[in-house]
Amino acid sequence: MSEPFVHPYIPNTAPDVKAAMLAAVGAASVEEFYADVPAELRLDRPLDLPAPLLAEQDLARHVRGVLAKNRSTDERLSFLGAGTYNHYVPAVVDEVINRSEFLTAYAGEPYEDHGRFQALFQYQSLMAELLAMDVVNVPVYDGYQATSTGLTMSGRLTGRRRVLVASDVLPAKYSKVHDYVRHHIDLEIVPTVDGTADAAAVAARLGDDVAAVWVETPSFSGAVETRIRELADAAHAVGAVLVVGTDPIGYGVLTPPSLHGADIVTGDIQSLGLHQWYGGAHGGFIAVHDDPRFVMEMPSRLFGLASTDVPGEYGFGDVAYERTSFALREEGKEWVGTAAALWGIAAGVYLSLMGPQGMAELGELLLARTRYAQQALAAIPGVELGDGALHLREFTVTLPVGASDVIRALRAEGIEPGVAVGERTLLVCVTDMTSQADIDRLAAALERVTASTSHILEEQNA
Repeated sequence: MSEPFVHPYIPNTAPDVKAAMLAAVGAASVEEFYADVPAELRLDRPLDLPAPLLAEQDLARHVRGVLAKNRSTDERLSFLGAGTYNHYVPAVVDEVINRSEFLTAYAGEPYEDHGRFQALFQYQSLMAELLAMDVVNVPVYDGYQATSTGLTMSGRLTGRRRVLVASDVLPAKYSKVHDYVRHHIDLEIVPTVDGTADAAAVAARLGDDVAAVWVETPSFSGAVETRIRELADAAHAVGAVLVVGTDPIGYGVLTPPSLHGADIVTGDIQSLGLHQWYGGAHGGFIAVHDDPRFVMEMPSRLFGLASTDVPGEYGFGDVAYERTSFALREEGKEWVGTAAALWGIAAGVYLSLMGPQGMAELGELLLARTRYAQQALAAIPGVELGDGALHLREFTVTLPVGASDVIRALRAEGIEPGVAVGERTLLVCVTDMTSQADIDRLAAALERVTASTSHILEEQNA
């Protein structure tokens, strides 16, 4: 039997250290420690790693070769969305966040701060104005974590654990949220009607064991919820809260959920001045009203104005730091790790550049281009819209042929037509980077491919 491998620089590879760690958590083996990880997600073989590259130039060449396989949305016409979006990023955003005092300031305290706390305070203030909320956190890891935290906050606030899911949720997001909250919250999906929440069905399932109603707007398919006030009133009538997961990109023109009765608003800031970067730079926001009950349940950092020892001078520092896991450690209500603070600064720069008028124009543009794309694709024989709801940026179409076949054919023409979300269902996304000519090109290519594929299928079935 070979000796166990002990890495020279990683101390927890030593057998005695592993044994001590397992004993501390009460697990008999490494396999028992990872019992919560589903079997289908485990790798039952060693990693398929290449032989070590001993020279730096050889490693650099290898990595360049791997990266060269990627194709960015600058090289291809993209209608991909589903959580990561190709919006225009003003050059000044990248210029600001690449400054050394921001780029390298992952964490730290006021004595080593060079404007980061103030920049994040300004980001929070801009987001609060956009969302019509009072308190917004320093960004957490991503929008998935933010919504998960919003739901666990509802459980702590109400002492309940049942949550009604009223909207269609992006599958990847639902999976992450479920994994995060499953020991504290039970998610119960209420089917939607024509793309949006069925308010009557939600009201029928409400009871004194419900912690929250969870609404996504825009939904997984880009549908904008129009009955948030009804859902909020119904939830509040039984002592539950309304948690809204959203993308803030449209609130220059759409009414923010808080003005319809939402108690906790969460989401992702990737659309606000952050590149796609082969998967996206993501950061999650949590917004609440100025209510101590809600504010004190927020586990993440908040920056605010702070007085100093010098009369008339002020600074920026943590607000109610004692409620965070940074202060309470293992006694914290909820653990918060990586803060996507740099992305908060990026979003703050973006919002300050856009201003209220810019965000309004952007929202109107997105609504108009989304509707134009819907009409252009729905005019193709055999193509139908997924529902009749108002959509922002994304929508689904049902195709007369397989969605994966369409994607394969259009990809050969340099077009990424969308994401297959069903055998014949395609999720299509348009942004401010998508021109009318781009949409016309997609429609023409889609009509040609569907007609050709349908003809081939008819011949095969004849």
